[in-house]
Amino acid sequence: MSKRTADGSTETPSAKKTATTMSAKGGAADGAHVEIDENLHSRQLAVYGREAMKRMATSSVLICGANGLGVEVAKNVILAGVRGVTVHDTAKVALTDLSAQFYLTEQDVGRNRAEACREKLQELNTGVAVHAASGELTDAFVRQFQVVVATTAPLAEAKRLDALCHAAGTAFIWAQTRGVFARVFTDFGPAFTVYDVNGEEPHSGIVASVSSGSPAMVTCVEDERLEFQDGELVSFSEVVGMDKLNTHGPFKVKNCKAHSFEIEADTSSWGEYVRGGIVVQVKESKSLSFKKLEQALTEPGEFLLTDFSKLDRPGQLHVAFQALDAFEAEHGRSPRPADAADAAALTAAAEQLNGGLAAGSAARLEAVDGAVVGKLAHCAGAEVSPMAALFGGVVGQEVVKAVSGKFHPVFQWLYFDSLESLPEPEQLAAAGPEEYAPLGCRYDPQIAVFGRTMQRRLSQLQLFLVGAGALGCEFLKNFACMGVACGPLPGADAASTGRLTVTDDDVIEKSNLSRQFLFRDWDIGSSKSSVAAAAAQRINPGLAVTPLQNRVSPDTESVFDDKFWQGLDLVVNALDNVNARLYVDSRCVYFGKPLLESGTLGPKCNTQMVIPRLTENYGASRDPPEKQAPMCTVHSFPHNIDHCLTWARSEFEGLLEKAPREAASFLAAPADYAKAVRANPDASARQQLEAVAEVLLDGRAADFNACVAWARGRFQDYFHNRIAQLTYTFPEDATTSTGAPFWSAPKRFPRPLNFDPKDPAHAAFVQAGAILRAEVFGIPRPDWADSAAKVAEVAAAVDIPAFVPRAGVQIETDPKADRTKPAGADKTHDDEAVIEGLLGRLEGAVPGLAKEGFKLSPIQFEKDDDGNFHMDLIAGLANMRARNYSIPEVDKLKAKLIAGRIIPAIATATAVATGLVCLELYKAVLPGKKLEAYRNTFANLALPLFAMAEPIPPKSTTYNDLTWSLWDRWTLEGDLTVQQVLDWFSAKGLNAYSISCGPALLYNNIFPKHVERLGKKMSELVVSVAKMELPANRDHFDVVVACEDDNDEDLDVPLVSIKWR
Repeated sequence: MSKRTADGSTETPSAKKTATTMSAKGGAADGAHVEIDENLHSRQLAVYGREAMKRMATSSVLICGANGLGVEVAKNVILAGVRGVTVHDTAKVALTDLSAQFYLTEQDVGRNRAEACREKLQELNTGVAVHAASGELTDAFVRQFQVVVATTAPLAEAKRLDALCHAAGTAFIWAQTRGVFARVFTDFGPAFTVYDVNGEEPHSGIVASVSSGSPAMVTCVEDERLEFQDGELVSFSEVVGMDKLNTHGPFKVKNCKAHSFEIEADTSSWGEYVRGGIVVQVKESKSLSFKKLEQALTEPGEFLLTDFSKLDRPGQLHVAFQALDAFEAEHGRSPRPADAADAAALTAAAEQLNGGLAAGSAARLEAVDGAVVGKLAHCAGAEVSPMAALFGGVVGQEVVKAVSGKFHPVFQWLYFDSLESLPEPEQLAAAGPEEYAPLGCRYDPQIAVFGRTMQRRLSQLQLFLVGAGALGCEFLKNFACMGVACGPLPGADAASTGRLTVTDDDVIEKSNLSRQFLFRDWDIGSSKSSVAAAAAQRINPGLAVTPLQNRVSPDTESVFDDKFWQGLDLVVNALDNVNARLYVDSRCVYFGKPLLESGTLGPKCNTQMVIPRLTENYGASRDPPEKQAPMCTVHSFPHNIDHCLTWARSEFEGLLEKAPREAASFLAAPADYAKAVRANPDASARQQLEAVAEVLLDGRAADFNACVAWARGRFQDYFHNRIAQLTYTFPEDATTSTGAPFWSAPKRFPRPLNFDPKDPAHAAFVQAGAILRAEVFGIPRPDWADSAAKVAEVAAAVDIPAFVPRAGVQIETDPKADRTKPAGADKTHDDEAVIEGLLGRLEGAVPGLAKEGFKLSPIQFEKDDDGNFHMDLIAGLANMRARNYSIPEVDKLKAKLIAGRIIPAIATATAVATGLVCLELYKAVLPGKKLEAYRNTFANLALPLFAMAEPIPPKSTTYNDLTWSLWDRWTLEGDLTVQQVLDWFSAKGLNAYSISCGPALLYNNIFPKHVERLGKKMSELVVSVAKMELPANRDHFDVVVACEDDNDEDLDVPLVSIKWR
C-alpha cells in the first residue's frame, strides 16, 4: 500500500519493525544509539528520562480513525517523539468533522480524512515519519506496528484487531468518545512489563543510626520526612560499621514512620553501626497480563474510577456501550439526539443484554439506569472537541506507556461521562428535537449534544485567555472548534458576536515546540499570542481573536482597565506561575467573573472552577512554600546534588552577571556610585565593591590566556583552597561543643581536588569558564579554545600559589543563619577603611579605562542554548563540588533540569487539563448550574488516577440580617463624607471605627484630630491623605472599613467601593 512521506513522495510505510529484537513495549534492543534532541525535548525528558524516550524513538504507531479523537492522539504521540505514526481512515471529510478535528478545513470536504490532515501532523515534528493510509487493514499491515489505536472501529472490527494484536505482541487500544461519554479499552498483551510504575524519583533518607537485632530499626536525620511505605524495598550505601547493609539487600521495610522504619533483616552479627549511610528506595518493575477484548467484555475486572460521586457509573456504561454497539450494528446508524424512540430502544437493548449475563457475572447490573442510557442515546452520534482533547491526552499517554514501559497503563477499562455539562431543560430556549436540530454548519455535532441555545451563547462570549503557552495553545484550538467567539450562527443577528482576547508577553523558544503545538520552527522568536491566534484562526476563520503582548499585572491596569474586566463573560487562565494566577484571581473576584483555572506538572494536572458566589476563589488555599536548604548547607556542607547545583547557579550569576553589572554601573557614573557606597559603608557594600575591583582591577583580562588563568584560579579557589581551609578549621575528628562528632550526618567530610589537565571534567570546567570570562570582557575566542584538552594544557601551565591555611577563619555552621546576609558579614573588618582603599584604586583607574573605551558584557543565564557554555560551567561547578563531598555527579541534562528550575511538562497532561476545563466551560456559560454540577479535578496520568470532586463553597459571614462572602463588594453611591460612610454602616447595625485606603489611614476614631475629617469628602481624603490619583476613566475608589459587632468583636466586612462620580 502506498504512503505519502514527509517530503510528499509515495512509498511503503516505514512502520515495520526493525531487525533488532522488539519488546512488547516497542523498544529496540539497540536503542542506545538513538539521538534525542535535548533542546527540543528537555521538559519531556524531565518526565520520561532518556531510556524511555529511546524506546519511544524506535517504535511505530498505527491510529485507525482520523476523527477528532484520532488526530488528538496522533498529535500527542508525534510530539512525544516516536519513530513513526500512520493514520488510517477510509472515510471522507464531512463538514461536521470540523467540530472536533482541528486539522481539517471546509476546503477538505470530500477528501480522505487521513490524507487531508497528514501534512499538518507532519509539521508537528519532522523527526517522526507521518503516513496516511486508506486501504484494507490486513493482518500483515497491522503487524508492522508496536501499537494500534482504534478510534472509529465498531465492536466486531475492534475484536478482530485486538485478537490479531494480542497474538502478535502488539499493544491495542480501543477508544471512543460519544458526546460527553467515553470508553477506553487497553490490551498490552499477556505479559507486559511496567518498568516504572509512577515515574517518581526514588525516595531516600540519610541514616543516623541502625539498631542491632531482628528486625533492625533504622533512624534517619530529621532534615526531611521519610516517604517510604510498608512493603517497599530499600538499599543502603556508605554505612560505616555495619558494612553488610551496603552489600546485602535490598531489604523490605515495615513500620514506616516520619523519621524511622524497620528492615526485615537480622543485623545482630553485622557489627555495630558507627556513622553515615544513605538509604534509597529500590523501585520494582511490575508484570501485567491483559485479557483479550472478547474475554474482557464479560470479565471486565476492576474499572478505573474517575468520579467518586458515581461509584456505579462505570458498570452502567459498560453495559450501555455494549448495547450501543448492538444498536449500531443492527440499524447501521447511531441513535438520534433527543429521540425518545431511539432512547427507549437503546434502554431496552441494555436491559436485554444485562439480563442475558450470568447471575454471578461481574458485568451484570442489579438494574439498568435508564436515565444514563437515554443520555448516551442522545449523545451517541456526536463528537465534541473537549472530549476529543481530554481522551486524546489519556489515550496518547497510554500509547507512550505501551512503547516505553514508563507508567502504569489503564487496566483495562476506563469509562467516563460529564452529564453535568449538558444543559438543563430550563436553560434552553426551546425543548425537544428542534433545539438539537442541525443548522448545516460545522457546529452541528455540538448542537446535537448541547443545543442551539448553548451554541449561540458560545458564539457571543467575551472571553479572556491569559497565557498562550502549552495550555493556551490547547485552549485556543478547543475554543476554535467549539465556536467560542466565532461569529453568528446561520440565521442569527450579526451584531451579537463575541470576542476572544489572548495575552502573553513571552516569545517562542525551541523547547516550546514539543508541547505548544501551534508553533513551528520558523516561529521561534515571535510573539506567542500573535502566532497562536493566527494558528487558531486557520483552524476556524470565524474566530474573532485579539492577541496582546501584555503581562496581566498591576502595572498593566491601564490596558486591562475596569471597562475591560466589566465587559468579560469568562476568564480562562493558562499561566505557569502562582503570583500571576493570584493576581488574575483577585481581579475576577473583584469584578465577579468566572475563572477557569488549570495547571500541569509532568504527568499530573489539576483544574479548579472559580464561580462567583458558588465556589471559593483560587487564592483561598495556598501550597506550603518550598523548603530551602540552609545557607550554611549550600555554602559549606552540601549533602546532595541539589545543594551543589544551587551553589553553582549562585556562583555563575555572581561571577558573570552581578559582578560585571556592578562594575558597569561604576564605570557609567563613578562619582555617583562612590557617593552611594560611602553613604552606607557596611559589609555588604564592601563585598560588592570587592567584586567590582576584581573585575576592573585584579582580575581584568587582556587576552584569552588571561581568561584561562582566571578559570584555573577559580578551580583552585573553589575546589582546593576553600575545602582545605574548611577541613583545617574543622578536621575530620572535630567535635561540637557537646562532644558529638562535628562531621555527623547529614554533613559529609570533603576532600580537596588537585587540578588534572587529563581529567575531562577538569578540562571542561576551565574551558567553559575561560570562554565565558572572555565573553564578559569582549575578548575574541581563539580557534584552540574549542578544544577542552588544549585549554586544560594552557591552564596546567598557570602558576598557582601554594595554599596556606589561615587560623581564626569563621565559617557559618548555623542552619538558621540569615540567607540574605552576605557571607562573611560577621567578620571583623574595618569596612570603611577597606571601602575607601578600594574606591581610591578604582577612581584612579577610571581615566585609563575611559580612554580605552573599556566595556563589559554581563551574562544572563540561559539554560536552553547548548552552545553558549552556560550549562557547561554550571554543571562543572556543581560536579566538582559534588566530587569534593563524594556526592554522585550528574550529566548536563540533569544539571539543566535542576539548576534551570525546569518544570517537567508533556503534551498529554496539557490536553487532559484543557479538555476538562472546556467541559466545565459548558456549565459556566449558561446561568443556572448549581454547585454540585461543577467539578475540580486532580489527575495523574502515570498511575493512572482521576479524582473529581465538587468545588468548595466560599466561606460566608452572617451578622444580623446580613450575609456576605469574598464575592461581595459593598458599593456606596455618591461623593460621600466620612460621616455619611459611618452612618451607612451604623444603619446596618455595624460599628465602623476605621477607614483606610491602601496603606493610608483616612479615619480612625481613636485619633482626636480625625474628628475634623468627619465632614470631609472621602474623595478629597483619598487624594490629600492617601496620595492617590483618581483617573478620569474610573468612577469609584475602594476603601477598607474596619467594623465591630455589638460585643466589640472585629468583623471582616467586604471591600467598600465609593462610587463618587
